[in-house]
Amino acid sequence: MVEYLALQSRPVPLAQIAAAFSASKATVYRHLVTLQRHGFVRQDPDTGRYEAGVKLMVLGEALRARFDVLSAARAELMQLRDRTGHAVTICALIDDELVVLELVQGRTLIEFATRPGTRLDFHASAHGKVWLAFGPASLAERVLAGPLKSWTPNTLSNPASLRAEIAKVKDRGWATAPDEVITGVNTLAAPLFDHRGALAGSLAIVGATQFIPPNPEDAQVMEVTGAAGRISRSLGWRS
Repeated sequence: MVEYLALQSRPVPLAQIAAAFSASKATVYRHLVTLQRHGFVRQDPDTGRYEAGVKLMVLGEALRARFDVLSAARAELMQLRDRTGHAVTICALIDDELVVLELVQGRTLIEFATRPGTRLDFHASAHGKVWLAFGPASLAERVLAGPLKSWTPNTLSNPASLRAEIAKVKDRGWATAPDEVITGVNTLAAPLFDHRGALAGSLAIVGATQFIPPNPEDAQVMEVTGAAGRISRSLGWRS
């Protein structure tokens, strides 16, 4: 119903909305009252007609800010893939969850099943460690206080070990997670900052530990952090 109203060029009467959904006026009216109470729908006081409310605009702006990161990063994602040959992922924080926004498959024989919308654990992923190191302090404390699932024997499921790893990531500016979610797979991630200097996303290459070792090559680190820096500057960040 909210989507229907948002797509209309002008306010519409109750009868038209009910007809569009093959529902009774009474049922539709009850839904409209609830949506209006929360700001998702507005009723014109003169005509009694309904239109999308300002709350949708507020939410849309918040969502657009998240996806601005992806727009700014898209060209760099492809170039990073071409330069390294590895799959490239970009993540953002959505509703307090770490979500994959995009994955560009690499040029190796390995294809990763991660897709946009996939949720990652903060403690068991290189992306997550970046967010724990450079994101809000409250996020790190929440994760450290909760259960830390052991995906593999190498997952950092001990709070003290994870805290030490977070400090290391913050000091060097990048993170890895060798064998921590899937044995034989490693990720090298770096932070993306916006014009305020706040963490806006994270960028990473993903591949077999045979090609991205637990201690990555200097050239790999430079490729990922360099691309992350260029994306950050396109978002208005100044180091």
